[in-house]
Amino acid sequence: VYLVEFGGGLVQPGRSLRLFCITSVTYFCFHSMNWYHQAPGKERDLCATIVPTGYTNYSVSVKGRIIVSRDNVRNTLYLQMNSLEPEDTAVYYCQTRYRGREIWGRGILVTVSS
Repeated sequence: VYLVEFGGGLVQPGRSLRLFCITSVTYFCFHSMNWYHQAPGKERDLCATIVPTGYTNYSVSVKGRIIVSRDNVRNTLYLQMNSLEPEDTAVYYCQTRYRGREIWGRGILVTVSS
């Protein structure tokens, strides 16, 4: 089972970026999926969750600026990030729980800088 993130890179403040997470999790549509971020020197924090029904939840620091979504046909999780700030610079991870185990992607770096 794997999770692989794509779409990171360097982006200027105020711009947008969309991350992707492709997974081999079977019955993907039945799993809650999460995005975490870990800024340099800080702990890894949950920033967005989407459950099988499509309900979403966001951390206070990113609420209103990011949108998590999923494509259950393509087994893909998305994170649309808008109005990016330098403080959003972090490694972003997708994560889920599968057959009793936490499954993490390797993470992808997003750098917000002019």
